Amino acid sequence: MPAKIYTEKDASLAPLKGKTCAVIGFGSQGHAHALNLKESGVNVIIGLYPGSKSRAVAKEKGLKVYDTAEAVKLADVIFVAVPDTKIAAVFDADIKPHLTKGKTLLFSHGFAIHFKTITVPTNVNVIMVAPKGPGHIVRRQYTEGKGVPALIAIYQNADKQAKKIALAWAHGIGGTRGGVLETTFKEETETDLFGEQTVLCGGASALVQAGFEVLVEAGYAPEMAYFECLHELKLIVDLMNESGIAGMRFSISETAKWGDVKVGPKIIDKSVKKRMKEALKDIQSGKFAKEWIRETKTGYKKFNKLLKDGEKHPIEKTGERLRGLMPWIKKRDIKGQQASYS
Repeated sequence: MPAKIYTEKDASLAPLKGKTCAVIGFGSQGHAHALNLKESGVNVIIGLYPGSKSRAVAKEKGLKVYDTAEAVKLADVIFVAVPDTKIAAVFDADIKPHLTKGKTLLFSHGFAIHFKTITVPTNVNVIMVAPKGPGHIVRRQYTEGKGVPALIAIYQNADKQAKKIALAWAHGIGGTRGGVLETTFKEETETDLFGEQTVLCGGASALVQAGFEVLVEAGYAPEMAYFECLHELKLIVDLMNESGIAGMRFSISETAKWGDVKVGPKIIDKSVKKRMKEALKDIQSGKFAKEWIRETKTGYKKFNKLLKDGEKHPIEKTGERLRGLMPWIKKRDIKGQQASYS
């Protein structure tokens, strides 16, 4: 039976009426949720550490900014919008001491709760509202009168109002315009990590780099390898995004279709699926979470080395030069944007 999709008619802002909602952090998701809720008529405040560069940005947007602990004291609903591995420290120092009965703790990803990096009192609600899109898209869609579909989940329902509050928050950020589905913290966390590691980021990056290497090592120009293995990938993914895999196949040539159905399963074969299952087991058992947390606590040495190695891959230099020839591709200072989210 298909999952119920909650829309505008299934939610209202009433459960947030008279409440103060604190957004802890003003990064990608934090700024989008805060501004969308504010413009929906919700009383929103921001909680940040004293030296945060985002203080000036949030104030400029007309939001009241407090130190994190003070924001938690003032708030009825607290959205923890800081990175997964930073949540425990912020929670223990500034959030947990001020979590009184009846408050609601909200997340946009289940990592900290599911892997128990924090311990939450039983007398508060614990919910999730997770838009299925990055913060800038959540914000842009809202300002255009649309919305990004979202997930909600209930982990603790202390006052029996948790689901209504989750739907109200989703409604306030525009999620019910796009459609809201209910899941669990476990399901959202494990499927999200699996998708990132094996398909969306890890799988796609490794596939693109391997294809580029095979062509270059066979004597083909790196520019040709870049076009065929990276540049045109967006065209295919856009078609899949718009109309599914079958719709994408309808739009490509017969030769491309034959190569797709005949050769594709030889490349992504049973051995790949087996390793995907192993990756899923590592996620389900908590092994991945433990390794990642250990890495963050020991100075990110392996993490930084792997990122630097990736930046040195020949496909990066080739791509930088070729993108300079394509004025229609929007150039973005991704690193600069990330640095501003603090």
